[in-house]
Amino acid sequence: MPNVVQVGLIGFGLSGRYFHAPFLSINPKFRLKKVASSRPDAVRQFDKSIEWVATADELFVDPAIDLIFICTPNDTHVDYARKALEHHKHVVVEKPFALSEQEAIQLLELADRQGCIATAYQNRRWDSDFLTIKRLIADGSLGTIIEYEGRYDRFSPVDPQTQSWKEQPGTGRGNLYNLGPHMLDQALHLFGKPDTVQAAIRSIRPNSRVIDYFDIKLGYVDKVVRLESNYMVYHNQPRYSLHGTQGSFIKGGLDVQEERLRLNQLPNQADWGEEPKDRWGKLYREGRAELIASESGNYTPFYDNLYEAIVNRAAPDITPTDIQQLARLIDLSQESNYTQRTISF
Repeated sequence: MPNVVQVGLIGFGLSGRYFHAPFLSINPKFRLKKVASSRPDAVRQFDKSIEWVATADELFVDPAIDLIFICTPNDTHVDYARKALEHHKHVVVEKPFALSEQEAIQLLELADRQGCIATAYQNRRWDSDFLTIKRLIADGSLGTIIEYEGRYDRFSPVDPQTQSWKEQPGTGRGNLYNLGPHMLDQALHLFGKPDTVQAAIRSIRPNSRVIDYFDIKLGYVDKVVRLESNYMVYHNQPRYSLHGTQGSFIKGGLDVQEERLRLNQLPNQADWGEEPKDRWGKLYREGRAELIASESGNYTPFYDNLYEAIVNRAAPDITPTDIQQLARLIDLSQESNYTQRTISF
């Protein structure tokens, strides 16, 4: 394996253009060699040195490419990942990694047979708010966590003129596969697999053709975890509410990285990921409220770890167990909603 990992990227929409390309372009461990996309002008506008191709197959058969990022509509992820692995390419799959636990297992087993890394892009582990929560839990500021609530809301009314695949009905569409993987992965990362899953999954916006609301409760012996997301919330507050034996932490606002990436800023600036003070959370304990400075968000560690996993066989931050458990949670959430029962994990 060369010192610089040669990368191919499938898809140059929001994910490929604004999340992956900027981080890959500033990281000397990677070279974004080739992009397969229906948007050649966008690729050239970002960086004229990147080769544009029309089809993913042109990436799979390129012997110079070591790693492929899959940033395409959800129902194509498994097929593209399988083809990449069959051509002995390492793969990073945008969420959702697969549309069922069984599909996830099959891909992970194929990767193992091929001696390749197959991992999922769970960038929200490196959001400023989540890093701050991890710090507070680790340092004991809240004591033992009793209740955790995470919300990830948006105000996104249905546009009757939209052509976006995300608003079209179909397998793997809707909010459970969009924001759900972020929230479920964060809960699994903090607390491990739950004992039970209880979910309500709905379409609630006028004229919505996809799932746009969910409320998922994960049951643990010593705590309750609730995850909720709604596309008809104008004011995204609060984002997190944590209650422990020694205190509570309440926080709103969103990590700033996506805002800055959409403004075509590159993540190599000294103040990258620094959250404005008006988004900081408050820690309530011992009869007083304390404003807590947020950790700086930064997705770079995902790519650094990916390089180490590919080149030096380090363990990937997003492990096969993480991927399989997340896929299982989504399956069980749908089963719980359909049967109106609490399901054992």
